[in-house]
Amino acid sequence: MTLLEVGNLSVSFHGVRAVSDVSLTVARGESVALVGGSGAGKSTVARVVAGLTVPVAGSVTFDGVDILGIRGRAARSMRRDIHLVFQDPYASLPPSMTVAEIVAEPMVIHRIGAKSTRRDAVVAALESVNLLPAERYLGRYPHELSGGERQRVAFARAVIAGPKLILADEPTSGLDASLRVDIVELMNRLCQDQGIAIVHITHDLALAQRGSDRVVVMQGGRVVESGSVSSVLGSPRHHYTAALVAAAARS
Repeated sequence: MTLLEVGNLSVSFHGVRAVSDVSLTVARGESVALVGGSGAGKSTVARVVAGLTVPVAGSVTFDGVDILGIRGRAARSMRRDIHLVFQDPYASLPPSMTVAEIVAEPMVIHRIGAKSTRRDAVVAALESVNLLPAERYLGRYPHELSGGERQRVAFARAVIAGPKLILADEPTSGLDASLRVDIVELMNRLCQDQGIAIVHITHDLALAQRGSDRVVVMQGGRVVESGSVSSVLGSPRHHYTAALVAAAARS
């Protein structure tokens, strides 16, 4: 069943078209890799879905509701159901807050649970992203964590409010190869265990192949190819996709 449907989306910045006529769908609990080089428009699409960027044309339907332009309680509910994990966790995690405060923040904002029960929810969220023992991390600050640990905290914050969709924007950027694989496998497990749909935005085809159900390839602000991982990356039809696959094979 379709959870997210983006239809003919176009976005311009200062008169320059960044995204042109993009359409894609994401089913409930599905993992979709949105791939392409720098400037392809991947992050812009994610920011529109998350309500951070306003398009010039198109539609975004989430869970059966057209979410563009919604306000008030409906907008707050949408922000609970859609969570964006940014590329740089060191920049996106408040440096003056402890891990416990950072992870609990969505519960505070959306008034989820009693204050007395939130600590247990934070511990459970940290355990779900393999930060063990969770109690060891509660009082730490972002600067006291490694890059991989910070990204896991970002995912703990993303899942604690029970979202239906996570938009992960280059979540493995800056991590070494083994940690990149760990984070991607973490995303896949969250998708499977908690039924969360995930859009994994990346330029790394090797990571896109790990556990994704489908791949959407963007170039120059447009979708040039989409389909199953095996069909798109195994037998690419578009020359740009073929070039990405060839470049990945050489690296």
